[in-house]
Amino acid sequence: MNTKNPMGYKPIFPLLMSMAFPPMISMLIQSLYNIIDSIFIAQLGENALTAVSLIYPLQNLSLAFSCGIGIAMNALIARHLGEHDEKKASYVASQGMWMSILHSMIFVIIGLFFIKPFLCLFTSQQEVIDYGMQYGMIVITLTFFSFIHIAIEKIFQACGSMIVPMIMQIVGAVVNIILDPIFIFGYFHVPALGVSGGAIATIIGQMSACLLSLYMFKHYNHSLKLSLKNRIDLSTFQKLYEIAIPSGVMMCMPSVLVSILNGILAQISQTAVAFFGVYFKLQTFVFMPSNGVIQGMRPLMSFNYGAENKERMNQTLTCSLLTIGTILCIGTLLFFLWPEMILSLFHANEDMLKIGIVGLRILSLSFVLSTGGIVMSGVFESLGLGKLSLLISLLRQLFIIIPLSLLLIPILGLNGIWITFPLSELIASFIAFFFYRKHYLRMLNSSL
Repeated sequence: MNTKNPMGYKPIFPLLMSMAFPPMISMLIQSLYNIIDSIFIAQLGENALTAVSLIYPLQNLSLAFSCGIGIAMNALIARHLGEHDEKKASYVASQGMWMSILHSMIFVIIGLFFIKPFLCLFTSQQEVIDYGMQYGMIVITLTFFSFIHIAIEKIFQACGSMIVPMIMQIVGAVVNIILDPIFIFGYFHVPALGVSGGAIATIIGQMSACLLSLYMFKHYNHSLKLSLKNRIDLSTFQKLYEIAIPSGVMMCMPSVLVSILNGILAQISQTAVAFFGVYFKLQTFVFMPSNGVIQGMRPLMSFNYGAENKERMNQTLTCSLLTIGTILCIGTLLFFLWPEMILSLFHANEDMLKIGIVGLRILSLSFVLSTGGIVMSGVFESLGLGKLSLLISLLRQLFIIIPLSLLLIPILGLNGIWITFPLSELIASFIAFFFYRKHYLRMLNSSL
């Protein structure tokens, strides 16, 4: 048992909370920014809100790439630290930074050449396309800062440090929130830039978090050394990809799902597209704190797996299930009981309220039902079982929702789409626990 690192000996629940609470707070701030950003842009009109909703899948795609790499770094670094090998952990961190830099270049190409063709897949309204171009070319092309910030954030988390990543997240989000109205509507002698102003505020926020993360790593990291002088090591890249690809694909699922459903919804109602975009911003307010708990859980599981401490792994799993289940239950109650009040924040007109009130109530049921799938995906990731994590994610966010939506739309209309979300979460949770019992426990019994 590790007696030096607190992940090896401190009581699990208070340790998990101490590690999960900072990312929970920072992600709540981040999700609050996402919601406030949409509230401001909604004041420019439904077309502006629709355009930003259509760009959202590409933003989520960049986040999926950066977080996929970060999650892989987190798991391998924490595992090497559990094995008392700081040299290997530092080497993985350096290779992960190279991966982050190289992958951010992909989005420079997407932002410069593919925004307009992407928008034209979903709308022919010129104003929506123009708004989408103004917003998307900025936020997608300049994702470099976000990639670097997230990589350093995951390094700190792998070392058991959660306060520093929280500070970085909060600073970036607060800068976004402050600058949004200034650049969108024009205050303090700044010209009103509309949706472009919202995009500029987002990038300045990401740049602030990136610069702060570099400063924090230099002055407050005492465990690892980071050097880009190391040559790219394809064998280490391969190890990172084994976790990053399933994790990244898993995080890409919302982008794929939203894009496909936007295509379906656009044939029924543009208002439905705008509402669905609002919902996806709103649901981050529930799922991001849950993901904060997963961020606290991952290094605990990885560290104690490396230290071969089965009892602490099982305690971590139980505490994570109870904590996330509570968060998601509260989210379900809020969305189910007060949908009209929530939608009014986005200047919802009568048509959106008619679609959205029922929609939010049905969709809210998916929150609490997703507990098992979310937690078990995090467990599989932390142990390097990326394929199982990917399978659960595909079931939750693609394989069930799309075909079931197409089946139910002729029968239930738009509500046929909304009801597929809780159904998919319920099915995926059952399957996740099945694999937990069959594969995860069997692996532990044979290896520990």
